[in-house]
Amino acid sequence: MLKTILSISGKPGLYKLVSKGRNMLIVESITPDKRRSPVYGNEKVISLGDIAMFTDSDEVPLKKVLNTMKEKENGAVATIDPKIATKEELFAYMNELLPNFDRGRVYLSDIKKLVSWYNILITNGITDFEEEETKEGEEETEKVVADDSEKTAE
Repeated sequence: MLKTILSISGKPGLYKLVSKGRNMLIVESITPDKRRSPVYGNEKVISLGDIAMFTDSDEVPLKKVLNTMKEKENGAVATIDPKIATKEELFAYMNELLPNFDRGRVYLSDIKKLVSWYNILITNGITDFEEEETKEGEEETEKVVADDSEKTAE
């Protein structure tokens, strides 16, 4: 699900990929107004599925961090407000979610963005942070295996 959710540099909020055009993407705001707009190649766009948080030893995919937040908050909006919370409160909150996060490479702005993205997703009914592509990939693998077994049976 996170592969189709996009963050666009310079635009507030999150967007869902609707379609791909020539030299542009058509995106739809996740907010209830569902406003559609084009995004051109000169704009910095990143899929939430491609984002990871730095830890002391490795990187943790954003989906795992969001799932941890969902468990901690019992599927509700985050109890901490990134706009009014202090630096210490936000780092303590992040420490609860991911105790071994890299304090040198995870900045305060990253934590604020994480909490606000989580709140946007939960508020708009997007609570499944797992990849749908793995299911599709498994089905494709099963189809290829089935096709190969039919050929060997002939």
